[in-house]
Amino acid sequence: MKWLSFLVGIVLLAYPFAIYYGLNQWGIGVVAGFLGLLFFLRLMVTNQKPLSEFRYMIWLGSGAGIILVLLAYLFKNTRWFTYYPVIVNLLFFSLFLISLWQKESIIERFARLQDPQLPHYAVHYTRNVTKVWCLFFILNGTISFTTSFMSLDIWTFYNGFISYFLIGLLFSIEFIARVHVKKKNEKRSDNYV
Repeated sequence: MKWLSFLVGIVLLAYPFAIYYGLNQWGIGVVAGFLGLLFFLRLMVTNQKPLSEFRYMIWLGSGAGIILVLLAYLFKNTRWFTYYPVIVNLLFFSLFLISLWQKESIIERFARLQDPQLPHYAVHYTRNVTKVWCLFFILNGTISFTTSFMSLDIWTFYNGFISYFLIGLLFSIEFIARVHVKKKNEKRSDNYV
């Protein structure tokens, strides 16, 4: 079942292209049926994740996807499909924001999966990274929502290309910053030895 969960997750990453291509080739009924099946499968095959919050996010996201697909089909309005990336950004924003009021931020919890004994500077750093991701999800979700009222070409280009590029760019910048922060703090601790 893990392979099916992985496959459905990969296919859903291509959601904007499925909407664009599917609507141009087959129309709203086929797209709604295909996506509804994918979201339903995603609900059924979601198993334990390293962090349980992500399992709940998958359930909420899949449930929201099913509702959007049903609304698009019932009202014969393709705009409902375009709200899915907005909902995904909202779910991620909520998860990251809520974690800031918990003992460990979500990024700290990810970091502790690799290194359970995080130094103090790393805990502070992960909290700041969580805040940066919160800001990103607000901006990305706002732009995604705005593109929902534009042409399908613009919506697909932003949500299928630019959004993923920006996520990759933020990951890359964060990785470089993390290496720099780690080197700086290791050098500082060497000076105290």
